[in-house]
Amino acid sequence: MITLADVETAAGRIAGRVIRTPMLPCQAISRVTGAEVLLKLDNMQVTGAFKERGAANRLAMLSDDERARGVIAMSAGNHAQAVARHASLLGIAATIVMPKFTPATKVSRTSAWGATVLLVGDTLAEAAAHAHQLAAEQSLVFIHPYDDPGIIAGQGTLALEMLRDVPDLDALIIPVGGGGLLAGSLVAATALNPGIAVFGAEVETYAPMAQRLAGRSVSVGGATIAEGIAVRDIGEIPFEMVRRRIAGILVTPERAIEEAIGLLVEGAKTVAEGAGAAGLAALLAYPERFRGKKVGIPVTGGNIDARILSNVLLRDLLRDGRLLRLHLQIPDRPGVLADIAGKIGDSGGNIIEVSHQRLFAAASVQAAELEVMVEARDPIHANTIVEALERSYIVRRV
Repeated sequence: MITLADVETAAGRIAGRVIRTPMLPCQAISRVTGAEVLLKLDNMQVTGAFKERGAANRLAMLSDDERARGVIAMSAGNHAQAVARHASLLGIAATIVMPKFTPATKVSRTSAWGATVLLVGDTLAEAAAHAHQLAAEQSLVFIHPYDDPGIIAGQGTLALEMLRDVPDLDALIIPVGGGGLLAGSLVAATALNPGIAVFGAEVETYAPMAQRLAGRSVSVGGATIAEGIAVRDIGEIPFEMVRRRIAGILVTPERAIEEAIGLLVEGAKTVAEGAGAAGLAALLAYPERFRGKKVGIPVTGGNIDARILSNVLLRDLLRDGRLLRLHLQIPDRPGVLADIAGKIGDSGGNIIEVSHQRLFAAASVQAAELEVMVEARDPIHANTIVEALERSYIVRRV
């Protein structure tokens, strides 16, 4: 089992190779959740995620013979980039096997560090099987993303820094993929603050840790924006460490992950990928457990595709009522569009997009259908805009 001494040794080993990221209070998120929230910004690492900690520690532990043979890793992205970067820094040849669904940004960034990238398999399990096969055939050292004592000790340095910066935290909420970060964080946090409650956060489509702790068979699958923690198999070493001292696993709805990404952008002015926002998502989903408590949450990664981030923010605006999508049945006569634009403008709304269909969508040739996207300040303002339009037109809010 990993001890605090192992984590402290790892911290010394990776010092200067991994950024000691800041731990900052966020009043905007604290107001929303009712907890005193402090964010550990590990999305500021060079590769954009906490995985550098474990990779830097594990690679620094290799013997000369192992370095000469080269390493291989399996990952959906962040572990891949971390291994590729630190192998490059140490002059070690690296092969990375990634599943086919890996976002393009993570593939290109991994290749940029000089690693050989292979896209194999539709799942992490299939990618892992291929990586193990290559390791055996080519005598490569397999660098496991979470089921490895060196990796776990390295990941634990995140919580070590959090507790050294803020010793009186009441709770930590740690995203759970294969369990390495959670296991290492448990060791460090509970050794430094025995009274702290450490929670894991999983997304509802991939909750193997919660299922195993409950004694149920693991059943996972489905689409999720948190692909970095979309893991079927929990590491056996992390599981044995976690089951003895975990305060609980918070299984989080997909919608909460999207809301957390949006809140981090607007409230904390920081970008997180789905997995990186899982800790905050759990707080949003279970606020009553943490109200009035001092809670540390790591933003574990920021490698999100720009298109996906854009879509998440737009969906967030729609849910909040700050972006209105309206369908209007209107008479087909001159001046109507100008009248509608005037009513929206007089109400303080900002027109983003307009689609006007005259020929096929309307029920009558004397009518037309208009779809308009409008930006509002808040839900109350949005209702004011709709009410102004409803005085003259039939309006349907989509």
